[in-house]
Parts: sequence; C-alpha cells; structure tokens
Amino acid sequence: MCSCLQTSLSIWGWGSLGLVLFLVTFGPFAIFYFAFYILCFVGGGFVVTLLFGKSNSEKYLEQCEHSFLPCTSVGIPKCMEEMKREARPIKIDRRLTGANIIDEPLQQVIQFSLRDYVQYWYYTLSDDESFLLEIRQALQYALVQFSARSKETDWQPYFTTRLVDDFGTHLRVFRKAQQRIAEKGDQMKDQAEELVDTFFEVEVEMEKEVCRDLVCTSPKDEEGFLRDLCEVLLYILLPPGDFQNKIMRYFVREILSRGILLPLINQLSDPDYINQYVIWMIRDSNCNYEAFMNIIKLSDNVGELEAVKDKASEELQYLRSLDTAGDDINTIKNQINSLLYVIKVCDSRIQRLQSGKEIDTVKLAANFGKLCTVPLDHILVDNVALQFFMDYMQQTGGQAHLFFWMTVEGYRVTAQQQLEVLQSRQKDGKHQTNQTKGLLRAAAFGVYEQYLSEKASPRVNIDDNLVAKLAETLNHEDPTPEIFDDIQRKVYELMLRDERFYPSFKQNVLYVRMLAELDMLKDPSFRGSDDGEGGELYI
Repeated sequence: MCSCLQTSLSIWGWGSLGLVLFLVTFGPFAIFYFAFYILCFVGGGFVVTLLFGKSNSEKYLEQCEHSFLPCTSVGIPKCMEEMKREARPIKIDRRLTGANIIDEPLQQVIQFSLRDYVQYWYYTLSDDESFLLEIRQALQYALVQFSARSKETDWQPYFTTRLVDDFGTHLRVFRKAQQRIAEKGDQMKDQAEELVDTFFEVEVEMEKEVCRDLVCTSPKDEEGFLRDLCEVLLYILLPPGDFQNKIMRYFVREILSRGILLPLINQLSDPDYINQYVIWMIRDSNCNYEAFMNIIKLSDNVGELEAVKDKASEELQYLRSLDTAGDDINTIKNQINSLLYVIKVCDSRIQRLQSGKEIDTVKLAANFGKLCTVPLDHILVDNVALQFFMDYMQQTGGQAHLFFWMTVEGYRVTAQQQLEVLQSRQKDGKHQTNQTKGLLRAAAFGVYEQYLSEKASPRVNIDDNLVAKLAETLNHEDPTPEIFDDIQRKVYELMLRDERFYPSFKQNVLYVRMLAELDMLKDPSFRGSDDGEGGELYI
C-alpha cells in the first residue's frame, strides 16, 4: 500500500511539474491554444474524410450506372452536331447502260420523276438532300440491273415471232368478235359492251384457259395487277436491303404502278393518241396506192368508207377549181380520174355492205358451182389471200408450218442483204466478217429453236433426219441464205398435199370469202366497171 501511494504521488508530482513548466514557458493562455489546435485537427480530419468519401461514392455510382443502367440518349445531340456541319458536295455516277445516248434521257426521267412525285412534298419537311440521294441511287441501281438483264436476254425470237404471233392472235380474236356481232344484227342493245363481252368469250375459246377480262375492264383489278407486277420487278431489280424496307418498297411500287405504268397504258390505249402517232410516223412517207386500195376494198366499216369518200370529194372539188391552163393539165386530169375511181370504189363497197351481200358470199358461190382455184404459191405472196389462209391454219392448228415458211422467207432475204453488204465492205477494205456471220448464225439458231427444236411449242412436224442434218450444219458450218431450203420445201409440200391444210382450205367458207375479197367471185350485178372496182384482178 505504501508503494501504491508513492507511485500516485510521483505521477501527480511529475504532472504538476509539467503543468508548471508549460505555463511558465507558454503562458497562461496556452491551454486555450492547445484546445483550439486539437479542435482544428479533429475538424480538419472530419472534413477530409467527408470529401474523400463523397468523391469515391460518386465514382462508384458512376461505374454502377454504366455497368447496370441503359446508356443515356445521344441521338438529339448527334443530330444537332450533324446539322451544324457544312453540306458536303454530292457526287452521282450517271452511268446506267454504258451508252451515253441512252443514259442522259434516263437521267432526265429520274430527275423529272423525283421532281414530280417526291420533291414537291419533301421540301416542305426538310432541306436535307440525303433522302433524295438515297432514292436516286436506288433507282439507278434498279436501272443498271434492268440493263444487265436485258443484255442477257435473246430479244430476236420475241420480237420476230412471239410478239408478232400475239399481235396477230389479238387481231384474229377481234375480227371473230366482230363477225359474231354482225351475225346477231339488231338484237343487241349496247353494241360496244356486247363487243367487249364477245371479244373475251372468243379469247377463252382460242386460248383455252387464258382470259384477261377483269384486268382489261375493271380499274381496280388493273391497278392490283400492276402492283403485283411492280412487286416482282422490284424483287428482281432492287438490292435485298431496299426491298426488305416495306415503306420504301410500297412507296416506289405506288409511283411505278399509279404514276408511270397506269398513265402510260391509258395513253397508249387512247385512239386519238394512236391515230396522231400513226400520222406522225407516216408524215414523211407516201402511201402505197395498191395498199390504200386494198384497205378500202377490205374495210367493213361504213363510217370509214364514207369518211374516205368525203375527203376524196373535197380534194376533187379543189382540183376542179384550179386553173387547168398550162403544162399541168394532164397531171390534174390524172388526179381527178384517180379520185373519181376512189369515190366509185367507196360507193360500191358501201352499197355491198349495206345490202348484206358480203355475208351471202357462200350462197353466191353456190350459184356459180365450181370455184376457181388459186394456187398455194400465189396465196403465200398475196397479202389479202394470205390473211384468210392464216386464219384457216390457226383454226386447224397448223399455224406453226405457215409461220415457219414465212420466217424462213424473211431470213433468206435478210441473209442475202447482209452478205451483199459484207462483200461490198470487203471490197472497200472494211472487215466485219465475224460480226456479220455471228448475227446470221444467231438468227438461224433462233429459227431452229423456235420451230424445229425439241422444246419448240408448237413444233413443225417434219422428218427428224432433215432436222438433225440442219442442226449439224448450224453447229459446224457458216449459215447461208439457203440453209433452210430443204425443210422449207418439205413444209410447203406438206401444206400443199396434207388434207388438213390447203385441200381442206379450198372447201372452207374462208376460201369463198377470199375469192370475194379478191374480186374473183361475182354475180352479174358486180362485174367489171359496173361495181367501180376495176376489171379482173390477177394475183
């Protein structure tokens, strides 16, 4: 206990000594300074701890935000930044087909299409040219693809055969519809509507399962068909990314169908436009007199004949009013006689149509007994007779033989002309032998593929040995104008001797009508100068 007491006395003693020395050294206010220093130290440590913790907390929260929360939107600032930038110059590749004479008009068509169908509403929304540039590039890409595919297509068989056949079939359907309307006579109330219905009935009969009545008569179905057609074209021509864009696809489809194709079809179907275009095409050429008279003699429209008669009468009055003195008197007299002859032919034709004698040609032939015979070779070179024979061959299913014969005739003439031109150029030192022979070979192969190959439809039925010999000649020799002569001769003999063709044609009503149109079938009231159609007609 004494030791503990001594220890506590020593602690207090030393503490009192330290306090006395502290007060002596620093003064009586040192205690307050010391307390202030301690308070500042503690307060400073607290502030530093608070700021450090806050900064660390903010960094952690930021890391958490970027790690677990969605990014903040930067679209609007990005758009503002793009809009503040200066507009860059736009470079457009104007090449489309590789031919400058075609590319420039196509570029104008694109420019006008954008102006008429896009720019007038787009500029009310924005002045940015990027959207218009995208549309222009898409259209140019489609045109480039169309040009490339067109170059890969063999157009010769289409334009020389298929298109001509389709046009001829259309005319034959129309003529048959007119014949049925004429047979019904006055039983019809609305002739125009009845003609349309009869036309499509005949079309179904001739083409079996094909009928285009809805597409041709219903505006709604026509627009739907054009939309489907444009969809197919866009699928073929547009890049996959642009085609999958439904908004753009529908937008372009409507422009093509309603803005381009439909107005184009309506314009091409307008009779007034067709007449003006035909007049424009023939304004620099003189009408062949023989062709003009054949048209008058074959016309079944009384209104057309009366219009020609009135026009000829006006011209006749004008010529008679001229002063006939001078050297031109003989020329004027010849013109007057020609016009009088035209008026006489028109009167005769109108009288025949109005009296109904055109329909009674079969009865008229029966009164004559045996009919005169027109040789097949004469029929094939006469336009009027050939038309009747063509109609008959179409009915019997032998049109392929006749079309083959006519195509070979055209090929022979073309080949002879090409070889004559080639020989003249070779004499002048110009060499285009390979190009000319290549064109002739392509034409010959086109005829072979269209009528004689295994995939031809319809196919000309001829000796397989001749066809095989022709194929070997085409593959190993240069084509000549006479390369199809053997097969053409066989086809001619087939049409001449086969009971289905020329022999049966002479017993058909079409043959009688042909004789009537050729002025080779008359009763006494329609002879010679009495009918105004001249004397006897030779073909």
